[in-house]
Amino acid sequence: MSTEDLFVAAARKCLSARRKSLSVPQSLDLAAQVSAVDLGLKPALLYDSNGTNTERVQQYLSSLQSSQLVSKSLLTMDLSGNTLIVNPVSVRSNLERLLHDSGVVVINVCHSLEKPAIADRGELKSIAQELLLLLREFEQLKEAEKPFYVGEKSEEWNLCTVFGLLLGYPVTYWFDQTQSFENCLSMTPLMVTKASATWQADTAGHAICLLSFSVPAALHKETQSNLEDWKLRLQERFQQQHVLKDLTVCQTTVTLPSVCL
Repeated sequence: MSTEDLFVAAARKCLSARRKSLSVPQSLDLAAQVSAVDLGLKPALLYDSNGTNTERVQQYLSSLQSSQLVSKSLLTMDLSGNTLIVNPVSVRSNLERLLHDSGVVVINVCHSLEKPAIADRGELKSIAQELLLLLREFEQLKEAEKPFYVGEKSEEWNLCTVFGLLLGYPVTYWFDQTQSFENCLSMTPLMVTKASATWQADTAGHAICLLSFSVPAALHKETQSNLEDWKLRLQERFQQQHVLKDLTVCQTTVTLPSVCL
């Protein structure tokens, strides 16, 4: 079987939900995304292709690892019922960098605000420290073939903020979830940054979106240095591999009546 066929077979065997399997294009897109995580181009992938559970995603990852399609170091994380495929080396590197410099900007988008504002990073650093500790404990158990369940502690975290951190964004949103899950981004011009590439296994290339995130346009100056540093590090990592090609990073501005985080 070709590399593409092996990826598709693993997805269709392991990731069915309610008797519905992933299509071939969905399976190839997932394969490209997991490959990007394995290469360290992105620290993690939030699995949202269908309604399958963490255990099935773990079976899929184990199947890829058994076929030597991805490295043994990748693991599956369950965060309050949300499933991620994680490159622990990349995640640790991001978390440690966050604790030592200002690599991630936190933007307060509480519904009570008139407009988004730069927020204090104290809570993010606390979460980063807790995640680092949990990750190290899990890896020491040498149970990579089992999902990594973060546990009850994550129920106190703002998942929007944590996902931004785990997925490697240079900016992440925060809101006071004890007050409201709504935000102040309605009709706010947002600058959307999108990184795309082409995954080439055996045949024609498969185009994927590696990463996509937004920043309120009014805060562009305050976040510009972080965005430029993020882009430079992505380009450097991209040059160190040969599986994905044709990296492009583009920016567009959108204004939406409502934004779901």
